[in-house]
Amino acid sequence: MKETELIHLAETDSTNRWLREHPAEGNVAVWTDYQSAGRGCGTNTWESERGRNLLFSLLIHPAAVKASEQFSISMAISLAIVDALSTFVAEGLSIKWPNDIYWRDRKLCGILIECSLSGQHIRDCIIGVGLNVNQECFLSDAPNPVSLRQILAHELDREALLKRILDAFTPDEVDAARYRSLLYRREGLHPYRDADGPFEARLVTVEPDGHLILIDVNGRQRRYAFKEVSFEIPKSRDSEAASRNSEIPV
Repeated sequence: MKETELIHLAETDSTNRWLREHPAEGNVAVWTDYQSAGRGCGTNTWESERGRNLLFSLLIHPAAVKASEQFSISMAISLAIVDALSTFVAEGLSIKWPNDIYWRDRKLCGILIECSLSGQHIRDCIIGVGLNVNQECFLSDAPNPVSLRQILAHELDREALLKRILDAFTPDEVDAARYRSLLYRREGLHPYRDADGPFEARLVTVEPDGHLILIDVNGRQRRYAFKEVSFEIPKSRDSEAASRNSEIPV
């Protein structure tokens, strides 16, 4: 995405909060070396070693996007990150509904989107991204984190990566079919859990408004909004080993 002002902060509590307190008429991306109160969705926190990962928030004003179509922004930023990372990572990237970026069965990136409305349209949108770039070990109880450094065995320039993501971000031209083609667990039966307990199902599609459609082993179609269903993912053995050997970011 062109014409985006870049602001770098050595430290802040939250890049999303910083943008809310510093409104701007144009597109602004603020990135930081460290967030003292970085968070994911809900009450989740984001583990990030100081100066090692890419933590940024992007303020946009997608006036042409209707409130009912706001999931298109989630698809657009997910696709932009996958496109940017595909330059370095040849295989294994996917999008875990609605917008986590995965490498194989491990979480590489989390995204938090906060939109404000004006009538039937979106007025402002703040997109917060935590991307594990150069961190080598993770100490939190997150079950399956991974970084680009762990995948590639070398470090990457965080600012250059941010610019690649912004260049690939096209919120006005979203390829929904491509988003669906990149979905994590897009083939086969896999374990999930909802309010009624665990079950196995295959992924059918994601609807334009963001609802996930599954079909379980009994042929029953299940439709979920965000947070109504979870993916059952075992803790990575690689993550456990890295934590044991360490002395030391959705």
